[in-house]
Amino acid sequence: MASKNSCTISSMNMSSSTGKRKEIYKYLAPWPLYSMNWSVRPDKRFRLALGSFIEEYNNKVQVISLDEETSEFSAKSTFDHPYPTTKIMWIPDSKGIFPDLLATSGDYLRVWRSGEPDTRLECVLNNNKNSDFCAPLTSFDWNEVDPNLVGTSSIDTTCTIWGLETGQPLGRVNLVAGHVKTQLIAHDKEVYDIAFSRAGGGRDMFASVGADGSVRMFDLRHLEHSTIIYEDPGHTPLLRLAWNKQDPNYLATVAMDSCEVIILDVRVPCTPVARLSNHRACVNGIAWAPHSSCHICTAGDDHQALIWDIQQMPRAIEDPILAYTAAEGEVNQIQWGATQPDWIAICYNKACEILRV
Repeated sequence: MASKNSCTISSMNMSSSTGKRKEIYKYLAPWPLYSMNWSVRPDKRFRLALGSFIEEYNNKVQVISLDEETSEFSAKSTFDHPYPTTKIMWIPDSKGIFPDLLATSGDYLRVWRSGEPDTRLECVLNNNKNSDFCAPLTSFDWNEVDPNLVGTSSIDTTCTIWGLETGQPLGRVNLVAGHVKTQLIAHDKEVYDIAFSRAGGGRDMFASVGADGSVRMFDLRHLEHSTIIYEDPGHTPLLRLAWNKQDPNYLATVAMDSCEVIILDVRVPCTPVARLSNHRACVNGIAWAPHSSCHICTAGDDHQALIWDIQQMPRAIEDPILAYTAAEGEVNQIQWGATQPDWIAICYNKACEILRV
């Protein structure tokens, strides 16, 4: 990433390349990529899961790992997945005490047990028991404080909070099961994203965005009402939502076909505290730094991934402090390594790149 600004915070500076350590590692998949997520297990440093985007029923999920000695990626396992995954996420288990699980959303929420070379399906979670029809899941989030909680968002206007059991009862073949803890109508139209907040202990608060153009916040202890944090003036659908990893007062959202990212402060509802608007085409991804409350990365169809320093809010944030251009394609996914704050991963076309920041 090239620095655009001399006032870069020291933790964001590019490291000099020493020895075998490179600034960029690139992996080419056999198919176009969309979803992607970093593993957080301490014994799997540079491991990512990638989901294909093939416009047919049969899709793929691949687990790749970087060998730091050889600087080469290798595929550890590849398995079939019905439809493209709308999101993919490893269990947020930085201590490595839970089974090595991976979840995907699409037609249903699926939980997989990662293995090399065989990853196996543990359970399929479907909250519509009365019908063969299922409303596709647009996204989900895995609770960091309580990894037995997963929230899903759906085009049927609902959010569902699932309880997972990851114990190992004797005689049961599958070690993971799930049940609906609660399901609520979250929006007036399709729900496109859901994310748990770290506020109030990090277990009970979550927010969602949807086609009605609103950001709504919920508390699992008081589900009879929600708080509307923001409504798009033109009721443009909001596609993405991300909480600040260090300061739960802040979250970011992006509207459909929009070139800007909106930063919100839940203490000042309905009025954005910042707009990040340097992208020259629509924004596809947002990722807050795991280690800093004032850095966020955005990516878009203009081939760019931009890192911003927002500590000057509410003063206008004019320019990003770092920029990277993916010459060969529109960046459709971005993930900041939760346990590896020096690395950001992006996807475009068939490529996954990890970039040192």
